[in-house]
Amino acid sequence: MRVLLVGSGGREHAIAMALARSPKLTELFIAPGNPGTAQYGKNIDIKVDNITDLVKFAQENHIDLVIPGPELPLVKGLTDACNAVGIPCAGPTQEAAQLEGSKSFTKIVCDAANIPTAQWQEFTEIAPAIEYLKTQSFPIVIKADGLAAGKGVIIAADFTEAEQTIKDMLAGSAFGQAGHKVVIEEFLTGEEVSLFAFCDGENAVLIGAAQDHKRIGDGDTGPNTGGMGAVSPPPFFDKAAQEHALDLTVRPMLIEMSNRGTPFRGVIFAGLMLTSKGPALIEYNTRFGDPEAEVLLPRLQSDLLEILFNLSQGKLSQSEIKFSDQAGICIIMAAKGYPGTPTTGGVISNVEAAEDLPNVKVFHAGTAMNQNQELCASGGRVLCVSVLHDDLEKAQEIAYQAVHKIVWKDGIWRNDIGNRALRK
Repeated sequence: MRVLLVGSGGREHAIAMALARSPKLTELFIAPGNPGTAQYGKNIDIKVDNITDLVKFAQENHIDLVIPGPELPLVKGLTDACNAVGIPCAGPTQEAAQLEGSKSFTKIVCDAANIPTAQWQEFTEIAPAIEYLKTQSFPIVIKADGLAAGKGVIIAADFTEAEQTIKDMLAGSAFGQAGHKVVIEEFLTGEEVSLFAFCDGENAVLIGAAQDHKRIGDGDTGPNTGGMGAVSPPPFFDKAAQEHALDLTVRPMLIEMSNRGTPFRGVIFAGLMLTSKGPALIEYNTRFGDPEAEVLLPRLQSDLLEILFNLSQGKLSQSEIKFSDQAGICIIMAAKGYPGTPTTGGVISNVEAAEDLPNVKVFHAGTAMNQNQELCASGGRVLCVSVLHDDLEKAQEIAYQAVHKIVWKDGIWRNDIGNRALRK
């Protein structure tokens, strides 16, 4: 099979690595890819949201399967455009991708399918939103309705902060068009986990669970990011608990989406809060998480290409899906200034020395080659150091050894990834 993988981050590097193991793969193209994906296929200079050129490339190069990595091409209708020309695409349609593209759409689906989630209201105008705040307790969660690269969620500690957030979103440009409608919801407490499953419109097959570390600083301090590291599986959330959560939050969604005439095919990522009353849905993402993919996919023992092709055809039952029981941990190395304006251009070396340590894989995210063919930083989240081991604590130890081997003067990272799962 000739495959086009769309994206350029650590998630896509992890997907490319898994695809490369498939005996069914004849050629892999990655659009636009990065220096890490280049070792598994050919990088193509097409942006992820250029749907026209992506489909044209797929047609001209006789692509058998398109695999979307990030959410943007899905929300812009890549699957629909592929379907229109008869090319299978392993992701949801534009309408089904609203599960990620619109927070209020997700809440409506949850209510219709009796999926446990936080109480909520949506607003497009400031005055009624502020009136509603006056009736609520704090802290409270305020979400930009649309896509905001994982950063459109504010937990407001008090009324003053909540009021300012509402004004920044609805009247200002805090999150651009994504913030012109907001969802205000109750603050849930508990352990936050991410649950993943392959879905073919009718069936959901468990991939696994991970725990992401969103904030930039140690001890979960500072602003939210796209994710600074993850562990999989969280020790307190075993396979039986994961399957139970799928029954509560994913399988009813598949039934509801099918009833609406928009069946969901793709990877579902359910962000959950494990409350005292049980799992509650925080949000859906309609693709692999990043950095969660970098700890989940190294554990996959089955053929990812076969799974994704069968999923696109609504035939997931034809695939064997098996994961190792090892623990995974990954640590993001970001650039100084992230999640604001990152310092780019800094040269990175010694990645190979890090990968010489047992079971270490360094995934590229925001990297590029400079004119001297040196690896350099080109984004906010730059590298992802991932380790598998039978013991999570040992995996954590090796991961930090690997991080310290990499030479990059502008690199920053958290020093406590995995501590929460290990109860340190």
